[in-house]
Amino acid sequence: MPEIIKIENMTKDYGNGRGIFDFNISINEGEIYGLVGTNGSGKTTTMRHLMGFLAPDSGSCEIGGINCRQHPEVIMKRVGYVPGQIDFPDVGSGTNFLKIQAQYLGITDMSYTEKLIDLFKIDTSAPLKRMSKGMKQKMALVAAFMAKPDILLLDEPSTGLDPVMRDAMIELILEQKKRGATVFMSSHIFKELEDTCDKVTFIHNGRIINTIGRDIFDENMPKLYRVGFADEEQYLEFKKRTDLHIKSFNDKYKHLMAAVPVDAVNSFVRELADYNMRYVRYVPYSLEMYYKNEIENGGVL
Repeated sequence: MPEIIKIENMTKDYGNGRGIFDFNISINEGEIYGLVGTNGSGKTTTMRHLMGFLAPDSGSCEIGGINCRQHPEVIMKRVGYVPGQIDFPDVGSGTNFLKIQAQYLGITDMSYTEKLIDLFKIDTSAPLKRMSKGMKQKMALVAAFMAKPDILLLDEPSTGLDPVMRDAMIELILEQKKRGATVFMSSHIFKELEDTCDKVTFIHNGRIINTIGRDIFDENMPKLYRVGFADEEQYLEFKKRTDLHIKSFNDKYKHLMAAVPVDAVNSFVRELADYNMRYVRYVPYSLEMYYKNEIENGGVL
């Protein structure tokens, strides 16, 4: 698939270590691409550059071959955007706002917009300024999706949503992929990225630390098991084994995390029957596990 979003050597330095530094991201048409990091790591700064709101100190970003800073009016027409901080204009009710948005986007058939309003259960007759944080977030989602744009930039799109509405949002994002749209979303909620993204870039303190794809969930990868021992001597004996990759351990509580090759799982479980165990737990791979491993240990799983 052709590249649709390109960030190349982009830096925005706010001083005192704040900003983003030498960002390189490539997103292909039809991908759902995630950006994950803690608060202040650079997610919103990245999104605002792509919308043309900020000028980088160096490097560049493009959408569809168009420089975002040089032609922000083109980007805004083409992209559906949910900002990290919602601030609606003073236009009265939600209905008025969506009508103005429809006029700007050239939408004459409001049937899809009505479908979105129903999906998120919004009372659009309410004044925008009096809406709750969650309701404003849902209004922003409707505004971003209503024109069925081929590119969506979503900055922490589930902020303020309850679990039911978050699930509805995830389904909506997956629908966009089915129709061929490209979605670039930032979040600090690993689960919603796991449920949607083809690729995820991890950032920390304004720097990219890794980019991974869905192949981290490959069924042929080693399986992780957390094992707790009742007997200290047995724990120490097991920990000395050289044929297992011990990912982590805690001598005080006599437990460890072992990576077991797929073809060795059965023999591993049978062997544990000879030990006095407190517990054995399978630990599914997760984006959060990868992220923490990158930050704390500087390596991938």
